[in-house]
Amino acid sequence: MARAGAALLARAEVVAPVPLHWRRLLSRRYNQAALLSSRLARMAGRPHLPDLLRRRKPTPPLGELGAADRAAALAGAFTLSRRGAARIAGRRVLLVDDVLTSGATTEACARLLLAAGADAVDVLAAARVPDPRLEAQARSRPPG
Repeated sequence: MARAGAALLARAEVVAPVPLHWRRLLSRRYNQAALLSSRLARMAGRPHLPDLLRRRKPTPPLGELGAADRAAALAGAFTLSRRGAARIAGRRVLLVDDVLTSGATTEACARLLLAAGADAVDVLAAARVPDPRLEAQARSRPPG
Protein backbone atom coordinates (compact mmCIF):
# COMPACT_ATOMS: atom_id res chain seq x y z
CA MET A 1 0.00 0.00 0.00
CA ALA A 2 2.81 2.40 0.86
CA ARG A 3 4.41 1.85 -2.54
CA ALA A 4 1.14 2.10 -4.49
CA GLY A 5 0.03 5.14 -2.50
CA ALA A 6 3.41 6.87 -2.26
CA ALA A 7 2.20 10.05 -3.96
CA LEU A 8 -0.87 10.22 -1.70
CA LEU A 9 1.23 9.64 1.41
CA ALA A 10 3.68 12.33 0.35
CA ARG A 11 0.86 14.89 0.00
CA ALA A 12 -1.05 13.84 3.13
CA GLU A 13 -0.86 16.02 6.20
CA VAL A 14 -2.82 13.59 8.39
CA VAL A 15 -3.86 9.95 8.01
CA ALA A 16 -7.15 8.52 9.31
CA PRO A 17 -9.02 5.23 8.94
CA VAL A 18 -12.61 4.60 7.93
CA PRO A 19 -14.22 3.71 11.26
CA LEU A 20 -16.19 0.62 12.22
CA HIS A 21 -19.35 0.80 14.28
CA TRP A 22 -18.52 -0.06 17.90
CA ARG A 23 -20.55 -3.28 17.78
CA ARG A 24 -18.68 -4.54 14.73
CA LEU A 25 -15.40 -3.50 16.34
CA LEU A 26 -16.34 -5.43 19.47
CA SER A 27 -17.17 -8.58 17.51
CA ARG A 28 -14.12 -8.33 15.22
CA ARG A 29 -11.78 -7.06 17.94
CA TYR A 30 -9.87 -4.86 15.50
CA ASN A 31 -10.40 -2.35 12.71
CA GLN A 32 -8.32 -3.45 9.76
CA ALA A 33 -8.43 0.05 8.23
CA ALA A 34 -7.08 1.50 11.50
CA LEU A 35 -4.23 -1.03 11.59
CA LEU A 36 -3.32 -0.18 8.00
CA SER A 37 -3.59 3.58 8.50
CA SER A 38 -1.46 3.44 11.63
CA ARG A 39 1.36 1.66 9.84
CA LEU A 40 1.13 3.89 6.78
CA ALA A 41 1.20 7.06 8.90
CA ARG A 42 4.23 5.81 10.80
CA MET A 43 6.05 4.88 7.57
CA ALA A 44 5.30 8.29 6.05
CA GLY A 45 6.03 10.26 9.23
CA ARG A 46 2.52 11.72 9.25
CA PRO A 47 0.16 12.22 12.20
CA HIS A 48 -2.30 9.35 12.64
CA LEU A 49 -5.82 10.27 13.74
CA PRO A 50 -7.51 6.92 14.50
CA ASP A 51 -10.41 8.59 16.29
CA LEU A 52 -11.04 11.38 13.78
CA LEU A 53 -14.26 9.82 12.52
CA ARG A 54 -16.85 7.77 14.35
CA ARG A 55 -19.49 5.49 12.83
CA ARG A 56 -22.44 6.33 15.04
CA LYS A 57 -24.94 3.97 13.48
CA PRO A 58 -24.49 0.49 12.08
CA THR A 59 -25.00 0.15 8.34
CA PRO A 60 -26.15 -2.88 6.39
CA PRO A 61 -23.96 -4.52 3.75
CA LEU A 62 -24.15 -2.18 0.75
CA GLY A 63 -23.20 -4.66 -1.98
CA GLU A 64 -26.58 -5.17 -3.58
CA LEU A 65 -27.93 -1.65 -3.01
CA GLY A 66 -28.22 0.99 -5.71
CA ALA A 67 -26.60 4.40 -5.35
CA ALA A 68 -29.66 6.08 -3.79
CA ASP A 69 -30.14 3.25 -1.30
CA ARG A 70 -26.45 3.29 -0.38
CA ALA A 71 -26.59 7.02 0.26
CA ALA A 72 -29.74 6.57 2.37
CA ALA A 73 -28.13 3.77 4.40
CA LEU A 74 -25.07 5.94 5.07
CA ALA A 75 -26.96 9.17 5.82
CA GLY A 76 -25.93 10.29 9.28
CA ALA A 77 -23.78 7.20 9.82
CA PHE A 78 -20.56 9.13 10.44
CA THR A 79 -19.65 11.96 12.74
CA LEU A 80 -16.47 13.85 13.50
CA SER A 81 -14.76 13.64 16.87
CA ARG A 82 -15.12 16.66 19.16
CA ARG A 83 -11.73 18.06 18.24
CA GLY A 84 -11.84 16.66 14.70
CA ALA A 85 -12.55 19.89 12.84
CA ALA A 86 -9.64 21.67 14.52
CA ARG A 87 -7.31 18.79 13.68
CA ILE A 88 -8.09 18.84 9.96
CA ALA A 89 -8.87 22.48 9.21
CA GLY A 90 -7.05 23.45 6.02
CA ARG A 91 -5.20 20.13 5.90
CA ARG A 92 -5.03 17.33 3.34
CA VAL A 93 -6.44 14.10 4.82
CA LEU A 94 -5.54 10.62 3.63
CA LEU A 95 -8.49 8.35 4.41
CA VAL A 96 -7.54 4.66 4.58
CA ASP A 97 -9.94 1.76 4.06
CA ASP A 98 -9.36 -1.96 3.83
CA VAL A 99 -11.77 -2.73 0.98
CA LEU A 100 -13.40 -0.34 -1.49
CA THR A 101 -16.38 -1.55 -3.49
CA SER A 102 -18.65 1.25 -4.69
CA GLY A 103 -16.88 4.06 -2.84
CA ALA A 104 -20.09 5.07 -1.04
CA THR A 105 -18.58 4.73 2.44
CA THR A 106 -15.42 6.65 1.64
CA GLU A 107 -17.49 9.26 -0.18
CA ALA A 108 -19.67 9.77 2.91
CA CYS A 109 -16.55 10.13 5.07
CA ALA A 110 -14.86 12.48 2.59
CA ARG A 111 -17.92 14.72 2.35
CA LEU A 112 -18.02 15.01 6.14
CA LEU A 113 -14.31 15.83 6.33
CA LEU A 114 -14.54 18.45 3.58
CA ALA A 115 -17.61 20.04 5.20
CA ALA A 116 -15.64 20.19 8.47
CA GLY A 117 -12.85 22.17 6.83
CA ALA A 118 -10.39 19.69 5.37
CA ASP A 119 -8.58 21.18 2.38
CA ALA A 120 -8.71 17.89 0.46
CA VAL A 121 -9.37 14.20 1.06
CA ASP A 122 -7.59 11.38 -0.74
CA VAL A 123 -8.51 7.70 -0.34
CA LEU A 124 -6.15 4.73 -0.20
CA ALA A 125 -7.62 1.22 -0.01
CA ALA A 126 -5.89 -2.13 0.35
CA ALA A 127 -8.27 -3.86 -2.04
CA ARG A 128 -10.69 -2.82 -4.76
CA VAL A 129 -13.64 -5.16 -5.24
CA PRO A 130 -15.72 -4.77 -8.39
CA ASP A 131 -19.19 -3.47 -7.67
CA PRO A 132 -21.42 -6.58 -7.86
CA ARG A 133 -24.17 -4.58 -9.59
CA LEU A 134 -21.82 -3.70 -12.46
CA GLU A 135 -20.77 -7.33 -12.85
CA ALA A 136 -24.44 -8.40 -12.95
CA GLN A 137 -25.12 -5.81 -15.65
CA ALA A 138 -22.18 -7.05 -17.70
CA ARG A 139 -23.43 -10.66 -17.48
CA SER A 140 -26.95 -9.66 -18.54
CA ARG A 141 -25.82 -7.83 -21.70
CA PRO A 142 -25.79 -9.76 -24.94
CA PRO A 143 -22.29 -10.30 -26.38
CA GLY A 144 -21.02 -8.02 -29.10
